[in-house]
Amino acid sequence: MKYNFVFATFAAILTLALASCNDGKTYAELLENEDHYVNNFLADNIVINEIPADTVFITGEDAPYYRLDEEGDLYMQVINPGTPGNKVKDDELIYFRYTRYNLSYYDGELNYGGGNDDDMSLSNTSFRFGNYSLQSSSKWGTGIQQPLVYLPIDCQVNLIVKSQYGFSSEMADVMPYLFKLRYYRPRI
Repeated sequence: MKYNFVFATFAAILTLALASCNDGKTYAELLENEDHYVNNFLADNIVINEIPADTVFITGEDAPYYRLDEEGDLYMQVINPGTPGNKVKDDELIYFRYTRYNLSYYDGELNYGGGNDDDMSLSNTSFRFGNYSLQSSSKWGTGIQQPLVYLPIDCQVNLIVKSQYGFSSEMADVMPYLFKLRYYRPRI
């Protein structure tokens, strides 16, 4: 009986501790927060709500962000448009370097970002364009491939990616990220 009381007390404390860690937000509330974080970041930038018909983008560090989808889940700023004609092919192996910033921490400036862009000793990251049946491609989410639909492989972009287009392992976190991306073909 004494052990039952101790077990019940321990279970109650554990339940209270776990409940206090959960902020109790619904999925809809998490999506609203994600929208807020993206809108907060975009408020400091120019946004164009459609892709140019000729896909000739304004480029550079002060270029606008282009909305890539109807829902507003992907926004792209073209830093360097790449070499004309250097288009990706379906299932082509593409390497990329990136730094990503969690936009939920954006307060007028980007805080510490993570990734492999600044440290060449870190492993290469790659995907097969459009081939999401491979775990090596799908784990990065669908968002990071979208710039290559419009731009050559050697482009450089900043890309806002909401959770449903982000890393597959982090979709449930419902956090938007800003990616600074550069793409490459493998060297032969």
